[in-house]
Amino acid sequence: MKIALVSPYDLSVPGGVNSHILPLAHQFRCAGHEVRVIGPASDVNSLPAAPGVIVIGRPFPVPASGSVARIALSLRLAGQVKAVLQAERFDVVHVHEPLMPLLPIQFLRFSEAVNVGTFHAAREGGNRLYSYSRRLLRRWYRKLDGKIAVSPAAAALVSRYFHGYYNIIPNGVDVPQFSRGVDPLPQFMDGKRNILFLGRFEKRKGLSYLLRAFPAVKREMPETRLIIAGDGRSRPRYERYVRQAHLEDVVFTGYVSSEDLPRYQHTADIYCSPATGNESAGIVLLEAMAAGRAIVASNIEGYASVVTHGVEGLLVLPKDAEALSHALVHLLADDALRARMGELGGVRAEQLSWERISQRILSYYERLMYEKRLAREVTETRL
Repeated sequence: MKIALVSPYDLSVPGGVNSHILPLAHQFRCAGHEVRVIGPASDVNSLPAAPGVIVIGRPFPVPASGSVARIALSLRLAGQVKAVLQAERFDVVHVHEPLMPLLPIQFLRFSEAVNVGTFHAAREGGNRLYSYSRRLLRRWYRKLDGKIAVSPAAAALVSRYFHGYYNIIPNGVDVPQFSRGVDPLPQFMDGKRNILFLGRFEKRKGLSYLLRAFPAVKREMPETRLIIAGDGRSRPRYERYVRQAHLEDVVFTGYVSSEDLPRYQHTADIYCSPATGNESAGIVLLEAMAAGRAIVASNIEGYASVVTHGVEGLLVLPKDAEALSHALVHLLADDALRARMGELGGVRAEQLSWERISQRILSYYERLMYEKRLAREVTETRL
């Protein structure tokens, strides 16, 4: 098959959707398929080192769902999209976040291939774009031959506005990358227990609640450290809070490259994600599970579809610093429980390896291609 994987988001900037597309493309190539990854890019020199990347459009930052989406908004994309479709002759055009302006919509507008859309986003309060534009967007939604949602939470959001069948195929994880024996970071291997937070410094990630919970954790377990890996515009505010609250053993590491992520996970005793909502299915939770880490996370729909409370980790009410501290202390104090949860997390991660997830998606492509060919033959027979 010749497959296009289309991202609406800046390919130069790491993010959940692009972290889904790139390993998917790799698995498809390993299976013998020809793949093009298509999207806008702000810096072509920093594009991922992968073959078959086609840049269309220059992204602009747009606030969206408590984050910032870097998407291409030019009205001149149509010509480039038509030229790529004509030159490449794809069998499958797989558009991620297919109703995001404007690049995905242009592919749906002109593609005559089997069109597949994956919906990634989850938002408890609904989606303003879908709400205000659904009459206009419905035209392009009908161009989808197949629809995938990465979690029940993602399917619940889009189905509020566009009714239909959504095949739930979750995010995958690179199990070998995180499960292999890597050395932990030596500067943190001094006998203290390490709690790891990893993510962008956005309000919805809930870091403020973890910082409020940490003093109670330190009182109960003094030999504990909080490692905060990531970056963002809010970093100075969080660092100022730590200084003013006189919190000890809180370390800000800054941006972490994808190559170093496994070392951070293997340095942690617990991975903690106190997100407040709008998470469809945390890829970082899967990475922690693949590394054999016990997890403490918020009990939000997107996370509950990945982690089972009491099995791979503990889920607590979001925005509850006291509950968060109790769960962290409980796990820090029980070595056997942490080990058992880490082991079960590894089993769960194996079930969601990219090898398995990519094969499920390829099988879906094959069914859709067969159904479209059958429908075309029936139409031709009637004529």
